[in-house]
Amino acid sequence: MSGKGRGLGIAAVVVGLVGLLLALGGVGYARHAFGGAAVSSESMTPTYEPGDRVFYERVDASELRRGDVVLFSAPARYAFDGLVMERVIGVGGDRVQCCTGEGPEARVTVNGEPLEEPYLKGGDVHGGYPMPYDVRVPEGRLFLLGDHRASARDSRAFLDDHGGTLPASVVRGRVLDDYTMPAVLGTAIMAGAVMVLVGVGLGIAAVVVRRKARAAVPPPPPWAVQA
Repeated sequence: MSGKGRGLGIAAVVVGLVGLLLALGGVGYARHAFGGAAVSSESMTPTYEPGDRVFYERVDASELRRGDVVLFSAPARYAFDGLVMERVIGVGGDRVQCCTGEGPEARVTVNGEPLEEPYLKGGDVHGGYPMPYDVRVPEGRLFLLGDHRASARDSRAFLDDHGGTLPASVVRGRVLDDYTMPAVLGTAIMAGAVMVLVGVGLGIAAVVVRRKARAAVPPPPPWAVQA
C-alpha cells in the first residue's frame, strides 16, 4: 500500500506540473501573440459590423500584406487612443491611384493594376470622396482604406500628410479570419487546467492511501514494548 501511495504522489506531482506549465504557457503565449477588440464604427461594413468581436494576431510590420485588415492606433491623427480598423491597400513602394473607369466600373489601381474589391459596401469605390489621388507609398508605411468608403475616415482624408499613409509600426495586429490557432490555445489552456485538477485529485488519493496503510499496520505486541 505504501508503494501505491508513493506512486500516486509521484503521478500527482508530474501531472500537476505538466498541467500548470501547459496552462500558464498557453495563457502567456496567447497574451503575447493575440488580442481581441470590438468593432466600434461602420467603416468596415459589411465585412465587420459595429459590435462584432474580432481577434487579431500581433505581427511584425514586415509581415503585413495588401488586403490585410489591421487594427492600429494613431492618436495624433484621430485624436483618440482607441483602435481603428482599416484594410491595407498599398505597402511600401506601391503606387495607389484613384480611379480608373466610371460608375460601377471604377477601380482603385495598385501599380497600374485595377484592384478587385468584392468586400466594398455597395461596390462604391469613391464613397463621397470624388477627388482623385495618386500616392507613392513610402517604405515602411501603409495606405489604408475602409470597406465602407462613405463612412471611413481613412488615408483619403489625410492626403496632405505623407499621402495619407501611416507608419506600419502603428499597427497593433492583423485581424484573423481563421480562429484555428486561438481555438488550439484555448483547448491547451483548458487541458492544462484539467490536468492540474487531476494532479490535485491524485495528491489527495495518495494521502488517503498512506493514511490507510499506516492504520492497517498492527500495533507491536506487549512484550516488544520496552519499559
